[in-house]
Amino acid sequence: MANKNLILIISAEQAYIRNIQEQNFDAQNEILFDAISYTYLPLLNMFSRLEEDSVPFKVGLVLDAPLCTLLTDPRVQKQYIDFLDKRIAFGNAELERNANNPEFFEQAQFCLNQLKKNRIDFVEVYQENLIEQFRLFAQKGFLEIIPTAATFAYLPHYADLPEALNAQIEAGLYACRSFFGETGEGFFLPYLGWSQKLDRVLRSYGINYTIVDTRAILFAEENNETGIFSPLRTKRSLVLFARDSSVPEHFVSENGFSKASSYRSQVRDVGFESNDSYLKEFLENSQVRIQTGFKYWANGSAGNEKKLYNPEEAKNQAKQDALTFYEEKNALLNKAHSFLNGKDAILTCVFPAELLGQTWYEGILWLEELIRLVANRGEMELSLCREHIQQQFSLPKITPYPCAASGSGYAEDLLDSSNNWTMRYVRKATERMIDLTERFPSETGLKSRLLNIAAREVLLAQSSEWAKMIHDGQLPVFASDEFKKNILAFTTVFDSLASNTVSTEWLTTMEKTHPIFPWINYHIFGRKK
Repeated sequence: MANKNLILIISAEQAYIRNIQEQNFDAQNEILFDAISYTYLPLLNMFSRLEEDSVPFKVGLVLDAPLCTLLTDPRVQKQYIDFLDKRIAFGNAELERNANNPEFFEQAQFCLNQLKKNRIDFVEVYQENLIEQFRLFAQKGFLEIIPTAATFAYLPHYADLPEALNAQIEAGLYACRSFFGETGEGFFLPYLGWSQKLDRVLRSYGINYTIVDTRAILFAEENNETGIFSPLRTKRSLVLFARDSSVPEHFVSENGFSKASSYRSQVRDVGFESNDSYLKEFLENSQVRIQTGFKYWANGSAGNEKKLYNPEEAKNQAKQDALTFYEEKNALLNKAHSFLNGKDAILTCVFPAELLGQTWYEGILWLEELIRLVANRGEMELSLCREHIQQQFSLPKITPYPCAASGSGYAEDLLDSSNNWTMRYVRKATERMIDLTERFPSETGLKSRLLNIAAREVLLAQSSEWAKMIHDGQLPVFASDEFKKNILAFTTVFDSLASNTVSTEWLTTMEKTHPIFPWINYHIFGRKK
C-alpha cells in the first residue's frame, strides 16, 4: 500500500419517481433519464476503457435503493428507450433546420451522435441492466459498493426514534444485498448527517466504517494529531473517514472547475430557446418546456457574447483541470504525510453523481484523466475505505461533532421554511407505524400485506429527497404531491386497520404502483427486544 492514498467515492441517489400513468411526465422523467445519459452510461464506459487499457482504478460507489429499483424496472427501462427515441427524432429535425448553417449543423450532429451512442450502449452493450454492470465491476475489485439508508433519509431527524433508524438502515442493507449480493463493511450516511445516536445503531448491524463531514472530526471533543488524513473511531469502534471539504465546492463555486468558459453550458438548451410552433411535435401534450439534449453553447456565452461549444477545447481543459487537481491533492498529501510520523496519509473525496456529467458535462472525462494521472505518475495510489480498517480497534477514539454535508454544514436546507411542514406528518406516520408493529405482532394474509404497504410508504415519505427538491425549487409542487401521496397511503392503511376493513382492489393497486422493496416485512419498524 502506498504511503499516500486518494479515496474517490461517488454518491448516487434518486427520489422514487415512477411514471405508470398514460400521460406525459417528461419533466419528472428527466431527473432519472438525464442521470442515465450523462452520468451512469458514461461512468460504465469509463470503467470499461480503463479496464481495457489495464489502468488500475478503485472507486467507492453509493447507489441507493430507489435508484437501483428504477434502473432494474422493465417499465422504466422501456420509458428510457422511448425517451432517447423521441430526442433522436428531434435531432433529425435539428439537422434539417440547420442544414445551411455548418456550425450549428456540426453541433446538432455531435448531440445526435451522443444520443444514438447512449441507445446502443443501453440496449445492446449493457442489455438494459446497468445495475448488473456495476455489480460485475465490483466483483472484479474495481468498485466498492457502499450501502446507504433505504430512501436516503436524513437520519439525525429520527435520532430519538431508534426504530426509524433501524428501519432505514436495515432496509438499506437488505436492498444492497438483493441488488449486489453483499453489503460490505461500510455505510454511507445520507448527506453525511451525523448524530451521536447513530454510533450504536450502525455497529449493531455489523457496520465497520462510515464517512463524515470534516466538521465532525475538527470540532470533536477530543484533539487528534492526524486530522482528516487518517481514519479515527468512535467509542464503539466505528471507523470514521472525513471527506475533503473542498469537494464538491471546489468544482461548483464561482471560480470552480465546472465553470470554465470552454465547458459546455448545461443550462442553455434548444428546448428553452426555440419557438412553440417548432417544439410543438416534440412537446406533444406537455405544457412544460423540457430539455431536448441539444445544447450548443459553452459556459462563456453571456448576453450577446455567444460562444459555440468546442469538444476538443473542452477535452483539453478537462486534462488541465485534472492535472491541477492531482497536483493540489498530491501536495496536500505530501504535507500531511510529513506530519504523520510514518503513517499512511489518506484523503477522502466524495463526489455527488449529479456533478459528474449532469451539472458538469465533462465531469466523467475529468475523472478519467485524474485516474490515469494517478496510475501513470505513481506518486499516490487510489484505494478503498475497506482497505484502511485493519487497525479498527487501535485507532484513536473521538466523539464526532454533529454535522452534515448539506446546507452550511448542518442540513438546515432539509428543514427550513420551505419544507418544514413535511416533518410533522412524517414523524406522526413513523410513530404510528412503530405502534402498529406492536398492535399486530404476527399478522398474515391481507393484513400482513397491508402492513407491509404501510411500512413501505413511511420509508418513502421519510426520503429527504422530497425536502431537497422542494428547497431547491426542482419540481417543488410535484415533490410535495408525491410526499402527500405517501402519507395518504399510510393513513389509508392506518384507518383500514382501525375499522378492520381491507379493500383488496386498493391493496393490489398500491403494490403495483410502488413495487419497491418487494421483500419488505413491516417488523423492521418493531422495537428491538
